[in-house]
Amino acid sequence: MTVLVTGATGNVGRHVVRGLLAAGVGVRAMTRAPEKAALPAGVEVVRGDLADPASLDAALAGVDRAYLFPLPGTAEEFTARAAKAGVRRIVVLSSVSAEYADGDYSGDHHTAVERAVEASGLEWTHVRPGEFMANVLNWWAPSIRAENVVRAPFGGTRSAPVHEADIADVALAALLEDGHVGKAYSFTGPQSLTKYEQVRDLGEVLGRAIRFQELAVEEARALWLGQGMPAEAVDWLLQDPVDVPVGPTAEQVTGRPARTFAQWVADHRADFQPSR
Repeated sequence: MTVLVTGATGNVGRHVVRGLLAAGVGVRAMTRAPEKAALPAGVEVVRGDLADPASLDAALAGVDRAYLFPLPGTAEEFTARAAKAGVRRIVVLSSVSAEYADGDYSGDHHTAVERAVEASGLEWTHVRPGEFMANVLNWWAPSIRAENVVRAPFGGTRSAPVHEADIADVALAALLEDGHVGKAYSFTGPQSLTKYEQVRDLGEVLGRAIRFQELAVEEARALWLGQGMPAEAVDWLLQDPVDVPVGPTAEQVTGRPARTFAQWVADHRADFQPSR
Protein backbone atom coordinates (compact mmCIF):
# COMPACT_ATOMS: atom_id res chain seq x y z
CA MET A 1 0.00 0.00 0.00
CA THR A 2 1.17 3.52 -0.81
CA VAL A 3 -0.48 6.57 0.75
CA LEU A 4 -0.23 10.06 -0.74
CA VAL A 5 -0.05 12.84 1.83
CA THR A 6 -0.91 16.29 0.50
CA GLY A 7 0.04 19.24 2.67
CA ALA A 8 2.84 16.97 3.87
CA THR A 9 4.92 19.74 5.42
CA GLY A 10 1.99 21.27 7.33
CA ASN A 11 1.30 21.05 11.05
CA VAL A 12 -0.88 17.95 10.68
CA GLY A 13 0.65 16.54 7.49
CA ARG A 14 4.07 16.04 9.08
CA HIS A 15 2.50 13.91 11.82
CA VAL A 16 0.56 11.89 9.24
CA VAL A 17 3.79 11.22 7.34
CA ARG A 18 5.60 10.06 10.47
CA GLY A 19 2.69 7.87 11.52
CA LEU A 20 2.48 6.13 8.17
CA LEU A 21 6.23 5.57 8.16
CA ALA A 22 6.06 4.06 11.67
CA ALA A 23 3.27 1.76 10.47
CA GLY A 24 5.50 0.42 7.70
CA VAL A 25 3.32 1.85 4.95
CA GLY A 26 4.68 3.33 1.73
CA VAL A 27 4.54 7.14 2.06
CA ARG A 28 4.51 9.60 -0.83
CA ALA A 29 4.67 13.16 0.48
CA MET A 30 3.57 15.92 -1.87
CA THR A 31 4.89 19.44 -1.46
CA ARG A 32 5.49 22.49 -3.64
CA ALA A 33 9.13 22.62 -2.55
CA PRO A 34 10.63 19.13 -2.06
CA GLU A 35 14.08 20.61 -1.49
CA LYS A 36 12.79 22.31 1.69
CA ALA A 37 10.60 19.48 2.97
CA ALA A 38 12.95 18.13 5.67
CA LEU A 39 10.92 14.93 6.03
CA PRO A 40 12.26 11.66 7.49
CA ALA A 41 14.37 9.23 5.51
CA GLY A 42 12.27 6.57 3.83
CA VAL A 43 9.61 9.02 2.64
CA GLU A 44 9.19 9.51 -1.11
CA VAL A 45 8.96 13.27 -1.56
CA VAL A 46 7.38 14.52 -4.79
CA ARG A 47 6.65 17.92 -6.22
CA GLY A 48 3.00 18.85 -6.58
CA ASP A 49 0.56 21.66 -5.87
CA LEU A 50 -3.16 21.27 -5.17
CA ALA A 51 -3.68 24.67 -6.77
CA ASP A 52 -2.18 23.31 -10.02
CA PRO A 53 -4.13 20.12 -10.87
CA ALA A 54 -1.87 19.35 -13.84
CA SER A 55 0.93 18.71 -11.33
CA LEU A 56 -1.02 15.99 -9.51
CA ASP A 57 -1.01 13.04 -11.91
CA ALA A 58 2.55 11.93 -11.21
CA ALA A 59 1.97 12.17 -7.45
CA LEU A 60 -1.23 10.09 -7.69
CA ALA A 61 0.18 7.32 -9.89
CA GLY A 62 0.20 3.97 -8.07
CA VAL A 63 -1.39 5.38 -4.91
CA ASP A 64 -4.04 3.39 -3.00
CA ARG A 65 -5.13 5.99 -0.44
CA ALA A 66 -4.75 9.74 0.04
CA TYR A 67 -4.81 12.29 2.84
CA LEU A 68 -6.29 15.49 1.42
CA PHE A 69 -5.49 18.98 2.64
CA PRO A 70 -8.59 21.15 2.03
CA LEU A 71 -8.43 23.42 -1.00
CA PRO A 72 -11.99 23.91 -2.30
CA GLY A 73 -11.15 25.44 -5.65
CA THR A 74 -9.59 22.27 -7.03
CA ALA A 75 -11.13 19.55 -4.85
CA GLU A 76 -13.35 18.20 -7.62
CA GLU A 77 -10.45 17.96 -10.05
CA PHE A 78 -8.25 16.31 -7.42
CA THR A 79 -10.85 13.61 -6.77
CA ALA A 80 -11.44 13.05 -10.49
CA ARG A 81 -7.73 12.60 -11.10
CA ALA A 82 -7.42 10.41 -8.00
CA ALA A 83 -10.22 8.12 -9.19
CA LYS A 84 -8.66 7.87 -12.64
CA ALA A 85 -5.31 6.96 -11.08
CA GLY A 86 -6.88 4.12 -9.08
CA VAL A 87 -6.97 5.72 -5.64
CA ARG A 88 -9.50 3.88 -3.50
CA ARG A 89 -9.85 5.95 -0.32
CA ILE A 90 -9.54 9.66 0.57
CA VAL A 91 -9.34 11.03 4.10
CA VAL A 92 -10.15 14.74 4.24
CA LEU A 93 -8.70 17.21 6.71
CA SER A 94 -11.89 19.17 7.36
CA SER A 95 -13.24 21.21 10.28
CA VAL A 96 -16.01 21.02 12.84
CA SER A 97 -17.32 24.17 11.17
CA ALA A 98 -18.48 21.96 8.26
CA GLU A 99 -21.35 20.88 10.52
CA TYR A 100 -22.74 24.42 10.41
CA ALA A 101 -22.01 25.46 6.83
CA ASP A 102 -24.58 28.06 5.84
CA GLY A 103 -22.80 31.14 4.63
CA ASP A 104 -20.10 30.55 7.25
CA TYR A 105 -16.59 31.48 6.08
CA SER A 106 -14.88 28.36 7.44
CA GLY A 107 -17.80 25.97 7.06
CA ASP A 108 -18.34 26.76 3.39
CA HIS A 109 -14.62 26.26 2.68
CA HIS A 110 -14.53 22.79 4.20
CA THR A 111 -17.95 21.65 3.07
CA ALA A 112 -17.01 22.27 -0.57
CA VAL A 113 -14.12 19.82 -0.22
CA GLU A 114 -16.20 17.24 1.64
CA ARG A 115 -18.93 17.29 -1.01
CA ALA A 116 -16.44 16.93 -3.86
CA VAL A 117 -14.92 13.84 -2.24
CA GLU A 118 -18.30 12.31 -1.43
CA ALA A 119 -19.44 12.78 -5.03
CA SER A 120 -16.37 10.96 -6.37
CA GLY A 121 -17.66 7.48 -5.54
CA LEU A 122 -14.44 6.72 -3.62
CA GLU A 123 -14.26 5.62 -0.01
CA TRP A 124 -14.12 8.69 2.24
CA THR A 125 -13.73 9.82 5.82
CA HIS A 126 -13.88 13.42 7.06
CA VAL A 127 -11.66 14.44 9.97
CA ARG A 128 -13.29 17.48 11.59
CA PRO A 129 -11.22 18.96 14.43
CA GLY A 130 -12.14 22.14 16.22
CA GLU A 131 -9.65 24.93 16.85
CA PHE A 132 -6.02 23.91 16.39
CA MET A 133 -3.60 24.41 19.28
CA ALA A 134 -1.06 25.12 16.54
CA ASN A 135 -2.85 28.40 15.77
CA VAL A 136 -0.89 29.77 18.72
CA LEU A 137 2.29 29.51 16.64
CA ASN A 138 1.01 32.14 14.22
CA TRP A 139 -1.08 34.26 16.57
CA TRP A 140 0.92 34.39 19.80
CA ALA A 141 4.42 32.97 19.41
CA PRO A 142 6.01 36.08 17.79
CA SER A 143 4.96 38.41 20.63
CA ILE A 144 5.86 35.81 23.27
CA ARG A 145 9.35 35.46 21.81
CA ALA A 146 9.84 39.23 21.60
CA GLU A 147 7.99 40.56 24.66
CA ASN A 148 6.52 37.72 26.74
CA VAL A 149 3.05 39.10 26.00
CA VAL A 150 -0.09 37.79 24.28
CA ARG A 151 -2.52 40.27 22.72
CA ALA A 152 -5.97 38.97 21.80
CA PRO A 153 -9.68 39.70 22.17
CA PHE A 154 -12.23 37.65 24.14
CA GLY A 155 -9.85 36.58 26.89
CA GLY A 156 -12.57 35.00 29.00
CA THR A 157 -14.21 32.97 26.23
CA ARG A 158 -13.64 29.24 26.46
CA SER A 159 -12.37 27.06 23.61
CA ALA A 160 -11.29 23.42 23.44
CA PRO A 161 -8.31 23.40 21.05
CA VAL A 162 -6.89 20.20 19.56
CA HIS A 163 -3.26 19.03 19.35
CA GLU A 164 -2.24 18.50 15.72
CA ALA A 165 -0.84 15.07 16.63
CA ASP A 166 -4.32 14.00 17.75
CA ILE A 167 -5.77 15.22 14.44
CA ALA A 168 -3.15 13.17 12.61
CA ASP A 169 -3.88 10.09 14.73
CA VAL A 170 -7.56 10.22 13.73
CA ALA A 171 -6.55 10.61 10.07
CA LEU A 172 -4.15 7.68 10.36
CA ALA A 173 -6.86 5.45 11.79
CA ALA A 174 -9.14 6.35 8.88
CA LEU A 175 -6.37 5.75 6.34
CA LEU A 176 -5.15 2.43 7.69
CA GLU A 177 -8.07 0.75 9.47
CA ASP A 178 -11.41 -0.62 8.38
CA GLY A 179 -14.60 0.70 9.88
CA HIS A 180 -14.19 4.43 9.25
CA VAL A 181 -15.47 4.71 5.68
CA GLY A 182 -18.40 7.11 5.25
CA LYS A 183 -17.93 8.70 8.67
CA ALA A 184 -17.31 12.29 9.70
CA TYR A 185 -15.45 12.64 13.00
CA SER A 186 -15.96 15.95 14.79
CA PHE A 187 -13.90 16.37 17.93
CA THR A 188 -12.35 18.87 20.34
CA GLY A 189 -9.38 18.86 22.63
CA PRO A 190 -9.74 17.45 26.18
CA GLN A 191 -9.98 20.81 28.01
CA SER A 192 -12.16 23.88 27.71
CA LEU A 193 -9.82 26.79 28.42
CA THR A 194 -10.02 30.57 28.40
CA LYS A 195 -7.20 32.49 26.77
CA TYR A 196 -6.11 33.55 30.25
CA GLU A 197 -5.78 29.88 31.20
CA GLN A 198 -3.87 29.07 28.02
CA VAL A 199 -1.44 31.90 28.75
CA ARG A 200 -1.09 30.59 32.30
CA ASP A 201 -0.18 27.14 30.95
CA LEU A 202 2.29 28.68 28.52
CA GLY A 203 4.05 30.49 31.35
CA GLU A 204 4.12 27.45 33.62
CA VAL A 205 5.54 25.12 30.98
CA LEU A 206 8.01 27.66 29.58
CA GLY A 207 9.07 28.76 33.06
CA ARG A 208 8.63 32.49 32.62
CA ALA A 209 6.02 35.18 33.20
CA ILE A 210 3.80 35.81 30.17
CA ARG A 211 1.27 38.63 30.26
CA PHE A 212 -2.15 38.64 28.59
CA GLN A 213 -3.34 41.94 27.12
CA GLU A 214 -7.02 42.00 26.22
CA LEU A 215 -7.78 43.72 22.91
CA ALA A 216 -11.02 45.42 22.02
CA VAL A 217 -12.65 44.11 18.84
CA GLU A 218 -11.51 47.07 16.73
CA GLU A 219 -7.98 46.81 18.10
CA ALA A 220 -7.88 43.14 17.11
CA ARG A 221 -9.30 43.97 13.68
CA ALA A 222 -6.60 46.58 13.04
CA LEU A 223 -3.85 44.24 14.27
CA TRP A 224 -4.91 41.27 12.13
CA LEU A 225 -5.59 43.30 9.00
CA GLY A 226 -2.17 44.89 9.45
CA GLN A 227 -0.65 41.41 9.57
CA GLY A 228 -2.20 40.63 6.18
CA MET A 229 -5.13 38.47 7.27
CA PRO A 230 -8.02 38.55 4.75
CA ALA A 231 -10.88 40.81 5.84
CA GLU A 232 -13.39 37.97 5.50
CA ALA A 233 -11.36 35.81 7.88
CA VAL A 234 -11.04 38.68 10.36
CA ASP A 235 -14.80 39.24 10.32
CA TRP A 236 -15.36 35.52 10.95
CA LEU A 237 -12.91 35.44 13.87
CA LEU A 238 -14.49 38.51 15.45
CA GLN A 239 -18.05 37.19 15.50
CA ASP A 240 -19.75 37.24 18.89
CA PRO A 241 -17.75 34.67 20.90
CA VAL A 242 -19.34 31.46 22.14
CA ASP A 243 -17.91 29.18 24.80
CA VAL A 244 -16.86 25.82 23.32
CA PRO A 245 -17.37 22.84 25.64
CA VAL A 246 -15.35 19.65 25.48
CA GLY A 247 -17.03 17.28 23.05
CA PRO A 248 -15.90 13.93 21.73
CA THR A 249 -12.11 13.84 21.53
CA ALA A 250 -9.65 11.89 19.41
CA GLU A 251 -9.80 9.13 22.02
CA GLN A 252 -13.17 8.09 20.60
CA VAL A 253 -11.37 6.96 17.43
CA THR A 254 -7.83 6.20 18.58
CA GLY A 255 -8.47 4.68 22.00
CA ARG A 256 -5.76 6.93 23.50
CA PRO A 257 -6.28 9.96 25.77
CA ALA A 258 -6.25 13.26 23.89
CA ARG A 259 -3.25 15.51 24.47
CA THR A 260 -3.59 18.55 26.74
CA PHE A 261 -2.63 22.13 25.92
CA ALA A 262 0.28 21.91 28.39
CA GLN A 263 1.56 18.85 26.49
CA TRP A 264 1.33 20.85 23.27
CA VAL A 265 3.36 23.70 24.76
CA ALA A 266 6.03 21.24 25.92
CA ASP A 267 6.16 19.74 22.41
CA HIS A 268 6.70 23.22 20.95
CA ARG A 269 8.96 24.68 23.62
CA ALA A 270 11.62 25.69 21.08
CA ASP A 271 9.10 27.79 19.13
CA PHE A 272 8.73 30.18 22.07
CA GLN A 273 12.39 30.81 22.84
CA PRO A 274 13.11 34.55 23.19
CA SER A 275 14.20 36.45 20.11
CA ARG A 276 17.91 37.28 20.06
